[in-house]
Amino acid sequence: MSRKRKKVLFISSVGGHLTQLMQLSPLFDKYNYHLVTEETAITKKLRDEHPTSYLVYGARNYPLSYIFKFSFNCVKSLLIFLQQRPDVVVTTGVHTSVPMCYIAKLFRKKVVFIESFAKTSSPTMSGKLVYPIADLFIVQWEGMLKHYPKAVHGGAIY
Repeated sequence: MSRKRKKVLFISSVGGHLTQLMQLSPLFDKYNYHLVTEETAITKKLRDEHPTSYLVYGARNYPLSYIFKFSFNCVKSLLIFLQQRPDVVVTTGVHTSVPMCYIAKLFRKKVVFIESFAKTSSPTMSGKLVYPIADLFIVQWEGMLKHYPKAVHGGAIY
């Protein structure tokens, strides 16, 4: 009898966070995986190679529209979660991933957060929000352990 492969949802916002997340692509062969990111002209191509769902892109520098987009993304994250039913959520952050992490915890699923490579001396907002609920919190710089004492120093994923 074959073992059922774990379902892993990989989520991040666009840009460097997505670039870091895609560095984990060797893991895709080991799991039943699904990607979630923000929809942009660049990320639409992901669907050609990977099972992918999209959230609305929303930059925080436009506070009024961001509130609506973030609220919409929270609801859409719940729908994606219920559709995909992952065992684990893995994220490299940022704001797009926070609701999904909390939804995963609500359903008693594992959350793995990888703090941004760009953050060498101060925590991200999403890191601070997810740290208390993460089952595994990974930092890429040893100096970040002072901000996240229960984290694991995993080194760079680049």
